[in-house]
Amino acid sequence: MDFLVEHEQVIRVGVFLAILVLLSGLEFLIPLAKRRLSRPTQWFTNLVIVLLDNLTLKIVFPLLAAGVAKYANDNGYGLFNIISAPYWVSFVLSLILLDLLIYTQHVMMHRIPILWRFHRMHHTELGLDATSALRFHPIEIIISMLIKMGFVLIMGIPVAAVIIFEVLLNGLALFNHSNIKLPEIIEKPLRRIIITPEIHWIHHSELPFETNSNYGFNLSLWDRLFSTYIDKPKQSYKELRQGLHEFGFKEPLNVLELLVSPFKEYPAKGDKKIK
Repeated sequence: MDFLVEHEQVIRVGVFLAILVLLSGLEFLIPLAKRRLSRPTQWFTNLVIVLLDNLTLKIVFPLLAAGVAKYANDNGYGLFNIISAPYWVSFVLSLILLDLLIYTQHVMMHRIPILWRFHRMHHTELGLDATSALRFHPIEIIISMLIKMGFVLIMGIPVAAVIIFEVLLNGLALFNHSNIKLPEIIEKPLRRIIITPEIHWIHHSELPFETNSNYGFNLSLWDRLFSTYIDKPKQSYKELRQGLHEFGFKEPLNVLELLVSPFKEYPAKGDKKIK
């Protein structure tokens, strides 16, 4: 536990970079659809945003989720510490419950108007690739961290579970946003367990009923259980248009436009390609 806490950032950054490099290579070899945006422009925008997000977290919070977990563990706070559950039980249940929390939070981001104003920045991407997983408004990141920290404290989530979960979440988010076409023999059984690119791309469709589906990031269980799962998009993946009508579909927004977008009104632009 001490090793994980002391080396959390090194572990997370190392795994993140390794997965990003791997997925970027696969996007060249087995794309799900033709790339719609310039890679340098898209990567610059999304990497600047994730750097701003991490800087924001460091400024706003003296402790992040793993630090709160250690504090709860050291002081005996939280459900799992109070009931003295076996460590492996607490660990496994924590991973499952954290994933349910992320699913629930994602649904809230879509259904509560004030939260949607910040989350919709993530849906302005006009063509997904692995870096699209990094495209979240700093204020949404603050809200997400507050929810996660509160949950970790109340439940007494083990430190190792928090770190492992966040590594898994980051890695799988990169994966399911990536422009990768898996062979059917892999896609079919894999999507029964985790969210694949073909599942998550539907969530980024221009069609509202598809945007409001497939909320999971890790396990596909929650979408199936709560009837928010769509198996196939109305359009083929090669034709599927991503983004939001109020921002248009011609030009990607720059970093400054993305940051101020929650505070502006946008009338619908462009044609509605499909009804």
